[in-house]
Amino acid sequence: MSDVVYDLREVRRARYAVAAVFAVHGAVTGSFATRVPWVQDHASLSAGQLGFALAFTAFGASCSMPLAGRISHRFGSRTALRGLIALWTLSLVLPSLAPNMLTLCLAMFTYGASAGMADVAMNALGVEVERLLDKSIMSGLHGMWSAGALTGSAAGTLAAHLGSDARLHFALAAVTLTLLGVLACRWVLDVQATEGEEPPPRFALPPKSALLIGTVGFCAVFAEGASLDWSAVYLRDQLDTSAGLAAACTTGFMLTMALARLVGDVVVNRFGAVRTVRAGGGLAVLGGLLIVVAGHPAVAMGGFALLGLGIAVVVPLCFAAAGHSGPNPSQAIAGVATITYTSGLIAPSLIGGVAQASSLVVSFVLVTVLACGLAAFAGVLRTGDRSRPKVSRPGAAVPNPRP
Repeated sequence: MSDVVYDLREVRRARYAVAAVFAVHGAVTGSFATRVPWVQDHASLSAGQLGFALAFTAFGASCSMPLAGRISHRFGSRTALRGLIALWTLSLVLPSLAPNMLTLCLAMFTYGASAGMADVAMNALGVEVERLLDKSIMSGLHGMWSAGALTGSAAGTLAAHLGSDARLHFALAAVTLTLLGVLACRWVLDVQATEGEEPPPRFALPPKSALLIGTVGFCAVFAEGASLDWSAVYLRDQLDTSAGLAAACTTGFMLTMALARLVGDVVVNRFGAVRTVRAGGGLAVLGGLLIVVAGHPAVAMGGFALLGLGIAVVVPLCFAAAGHSGPNPSQAIAGVATITYTSGLIAPSLIGGVAQASSLVVSFVLVTVLACGLAAFAGVLRTGDRSRPKVSRPGAAVPNPRP
């Protein structure tokens, strides 16, 4: 065991600091999402070409995620996160500068690579703080990511409404978010590698534990990606609603997830990760069934809300379980993140393919079936419930639990 100790106040401060980093990370995603049409027009791309270019985001993230652990090992967690979050926020500018498909593919690869490394680094630090506080905080951290994404999306929507050039919008957003992210990193934990500790490999296959945990995350992210990209289309095409009501369904789904994540830690601390995910799986299945049988927009919107509520805390708990599952948290988190990123990439296109071959109703039957996997495989998250150092007194010295 390391002889490094942390003061309880320092750990609590680190919790709020890493929560701010999560919000900054989400704000970049929200900012970009609102200006994709501008990027498409600027690069003169068809819908198919745009989809191909956007796929490089997940490709870049998958390639880079294993590097995050090595960077943290080399420079320490605080310096690593400071550099990686700045790289991520500044990369927001790149897509707006791409004049054609080739340059946009390169921009999206870089954008995804920086997103993935920052994602792994901040989740690893979140797991470390959770371990020290001996209570679940990962759901709340991911709730802050969702809140940041909604804030960035709102600002981007305003910029698009005003007809601003995305290059100016992204530049201003990147500078602002970089300053906020770097400032927040001042108070995160500075976990250093112990003397003689072997650095993690640059690239390695995910450990077996990460594959099992990633299966649960895959089911949740598939449902999330399908709902985000196809809920509005479902209401418009299947239930003949207005464009405004269809868009409201997607917004409601996002708000449900964000709110559920912000309060999810209370439930997890009371009932544990396994029972929470099993109950969430039941809600998700119920929501999926309502979507499939809906004959009225209100029923479908209720189904999407239940689906969002059911899957909201699953990914945060998968990251927490991965971080507690072995001696190398960053490698396990990178493995789970790679699986979930892949799920988010294939879900929208697979839903579209099934809908083309049959109907959107059949597509969401598939989503409902996968939601059953949450309850079926929730037991693999039990690793996240193992005991951690207990803290009870303000100002108490908290041992660093890393070996």
